[in-house]
Amino acid sequence: MIKRLVSILLVVMMVVLMVPAAMANETWYVYTDDGKTLNVREKPNGAVVGRLAFGAPVDVVVYSPNGWSLIYFVNGELEGEAYVMSRFLVRYKPTVKPSGSVTPASTTPAANAGTTGTDTVANLNKEFRTARKVSAYTVVARPSRASGWVNLRWAPSLEAERIATCSQGKELIVVAELANWYQVEDPATGMIGFISRKFVTAK
Repeated sequence: MIKRLVSILLVVMMVVLMVPAAMANETWYVYTDDGKTLNVREKPNGAVVGRLAFGAPVDVVVYSPNGWSLIYFVNGELEGEAYVMSRFLVRYKPTVKPSGSVTPASTTPAANAGTTGTDTVANLNKEFRTARKVSAYTVVARPSRASGWVNLRWAPSLEAERIATCSQGKELIVVAELANWYQVEDPATGMIGFISRKFVTAK
């Protein structure tokens, strides 16, 4: 009986210790398919209590991969917990708006020469349409110079913001293939982004 009580107490203590970590706020960002605002609701599928602009930071209290995420929302006199659809949240601030507005980051003049925001988004959409899910497999980063690195970007475009760099030999897990890019996950950090096919080889 005593052993059973001790086991129950240990389980309760583990749950209590885990709750703060699960509830810890993280900043995510709004990314809507059309570049417009994201509805904030009082409960899942409930009344709209506000809106968040494309690219706006969001204080996520509990993130749910499928469905709705609980957020901390401030809108005038309204302040407290609310809900948004998880599929419109990304971890990194968007730099390319689906409507055609572009804010380049980590780019070079050569990469931008002769392009406009509309051209960039059209190319980005074209690339996304080639995406196909695959059974996960490992690739290795191969920069053009052994001492160099390969950029991991939040979208499959040289205009997209760099979210990480991968040194020579860095292993990544491919989760989707596109015409010119791979969508990959860094097994060490769980970070997901896009990397040019030109600078990786299959393991």
